Amino acid sequence: MFSFKEIASVTLILFAVIDILGSIPIIIDLRKREGKIESEKATIISGVLMIAFLFVGDGILKLFGIDFESFAMAGAIIIFLIGLEMILGKDLFHSDPEVKSGSIVPLAFPLIVGAGTMTTLLSLRAAYSLPNVLVGIVLNLMFVYIVLKASPWLERKLGKAGANVLRKVFGVILLAIAIKLFKTNLPV
Repeated sequence: MFSFKEIASVTLILFAVIDILGSIPIIIDLRKREGKIESEKATIISGVLMIAFLFVGDGILKLFGIDFESFAMAGAIIIFLIGLEMILGKDLFHSDPEVKSGSIVPLAFPLIVGAGTMTTLLSLRAAYSLPNVLVGIVLNLMFVYIVLKASPWLERKLGKAGANVLRKVFGVILLAIAIKLFKTNLPV
């Protein structure tokens, strides 16, 4: 039932797709804009989204007549806009100051659980046994939680100039990821 090799494979694949370390500049920006990041809330919501999509994602997309390519394109647009925000230093996503939802959107969705994570989960479910996929999800969520909790410490260690450079670099990387998603999912 449980296989260490499968758990390790699932964990590493999800770790690469989620790329929480690459999201550190975005997390720091969100924490500055929102005042704080609710690590527990973001992690729990991410976990619920991942597990729900693992079980019913394919059916939900079919119900709405959405193919994976369209879903990935929508995620690419959001990632592109977040990358622009990071590079230009301008807020494109204006939030209501009364409602602090940065821990949910864009952190839990689409940064942690975006189109890439969701489609990867469906692929993993087809290739690995369900218990091993679930353990891989939990291990990734634990790491996500640790990074979210450590974001104030990471920001202090980077300093303002370091965080700014990192933000610009990862903004360009996000733009490149978004463009890759566009190119990969364009109809031929």
